[in-house]
Amino acid sequence: MPDTSNIIELQHIKKIYLMGTQKVYALRDITTQIQKNEYVALMGPSGSGKSTLMNILGCLDTPTEGTYLLEGENVSTLSGDELAHIRNKKIGFVFQTFNLLPRMTALDNVALPLIYAGIKKSKRIKMAEKALETVGLKDRMMHKPNELSGGQRQRVAIARAIVNNPSIILADEPTGNLDTKTSIEIMNIFNQIHQAGNTVILVTHEPDIAENANRIIKLRDGLIESDTMMEKLIIK
Repeated sequence: MPDTSNIIELQHIKKIYLMGTQKVYALRDITTQIQKNEYVALMGPSGSGKSTLMNILGCLDTPTEGTYLLEGENVSTLSGDELAHIRNKKIGFVFQTFNLLPRMTALDNVALPLIYAGIKKSKRIKMAEKALETVGLKDRMMHKPNELSGGQRQRVAIARAIVNNPSIILADEPTGNLDTKTSIEIMNIFNQIHQAGNTVILVTHEPDIAENANRIIKLRDGLIESDTMMEKLIIK
């Protein structure tokens, strides 16, 4: 039986790409666990495998070898349709480039995952409004992406990620296109999401962003180079 405190269990995960006749090992052998409500940063130089690992964690890709248990379910051998269902139900994504639909309002962008989940319109609107309020955009719901600043667009993307109340929030370089002040504001939102009970996993190359997490996993050459629990200063 899987450990129920682990939301993610990776066992000997490998990802191999064929470039002609040559094998390229993006991930060589990854074994680790992430518990419910952990806040984990994935770091590593370009080519270390962190983006490949993020894609596997997010059920956007499948491993060549190994086992991936998500909430006790083996998702490493699921079909594309089955993975899409898992993604929509259990995983919220936040990307560096926001990935918002330009012709839709903030409210409609946030409600989009709920359409795929089969939730009726009146409930979709209420859930999307609540998610936008959570990220501090109550007064910008009817604005389109080109009417919002970069930081506001990322807030919309975060609201879209949390609207379905997923088990895991995955963020890929979520502050990569933002200035320092806005980056701090965005990371404060992630901290609040984590404190509300979500599991948060973010990919970043910036040490100051990674320091928001409780645990930093560093990858190099498709292997885990280090896995460090962070000491958090508790102010009473």
